[in-house]
Amino acid sequence: MEKKNLDWSNLGFGYIQTDKRYVSNFKDGAWDDGCLTSDASIVLNECAGVFQYAQTVFEGLKAYTTEDGKIVTFRPDLNAERMIDSAKRLEMPAFPKERFIDAVTQTVKANAAWVPPFGSGATLYIRPYMFGSSPVIGVSPAAEYQFRILTTPVGPYFKGGAKPITIKVSDFDRAAPHGTGHIKAGLNYAMSLHAIVTAHEEGYAENMYLDAATRTKVEETGGANFIFITKDKKVVTPKSSSILPSITRRSLLYVAKEYLGLETEEREVTLEEVPEFAECGLCGTAAVVSPVGKIVDHGREICFASGMDEMGPVTKQLYDTLTGIQMGRIEAPEGWIHVIE
Repeated sequence: MEKKNLDWSNLGFGYIQTDKRYVSNFKDGAWDDGCLTSDASIVLNECAGVFQYAQTVFEGLKAYTTEDGKIVTFRPDLNAERMIDSAKRLEMPAFPKERFIDAVTQTVKANAAWVPPFGSGATLYIRPYMFGSSPVIGVSPAAEYQFRILTTPVGPYFKGGAKPITIKVSDFDRAAPHGTGHIKAGLNYAMSLHAIVTAHEEGYAENMYLDAATRTKVEETGGANFIFITKDKKVVTPKSSSILPSITRRSLLYVAKEYLGLETEEREVTLEEVPEFAECGLCGTAAVVSPVGKIVDHGREICFASGMDEMGPVTKQLYDTLTGIQMGRIEAPEGWIHVIE
């Protein structure tokens, strides 16, 4: 199988149309068999639920070429479970877990020529998504839905790669208590667009969102969870009912404890205590781990001891170990790696 002729090492994090995508429709209470298609266009009624009331959820995962040449995905079962939780919260029909994994497998296999080669630093990003497709004019769930998977080869999420970034404490709220912050709904990301554009205009890579109730506790950024490292090398992650349950964060906590022998803690983290940490990073499917060198809180600079030149030592250990597992250099825990071919 011949790879596409792309400059793999210089890819940005953007959309490149690939050969095939997966489509399945929900009608009369059941999902159809689904199929692969070459058609990247979607034709919907003007009154479709997704347009009127933002009834849409999505997922994100990646396919990699491992050191021994296999194409694999990382823990797709957890993406399937999270998408089921997201769908239920927005009164959408769940796409079954086994069918989700099979659909991912079919789509990646059909686009194998687009999976970047090992060592390029690029990956094939996989975007499963679902939306209300039938007309809705009164505020209610749609009757019909479409589940799709698209793929696109991507480079690093942040342009500087693993270089530490500067972020700001946002004046906007990302999610409210008892809201939808814990699910991967399109509406959560729509409301973050103004905040991230504003941050970029001011020279920051991302926003740190605080809890909406008290604005004293760290939640997450627009697209990633936080990890902090204490001076005695404990890995701490914020805990909140309005944080998206990151699969990468969950995996990093396991790696920290089981592979590196580090103590881990998931708890509420106040903004007041952030300067006491030695290292800070953002974690998620897109970035894996991106180090944070500085947080600006309305003029007050919080600078981490790890500095602005490179990842902190513990963050780098976490990054190297997790990517080593993903790329096949380090033996993975059972069930973490799903081989495509």
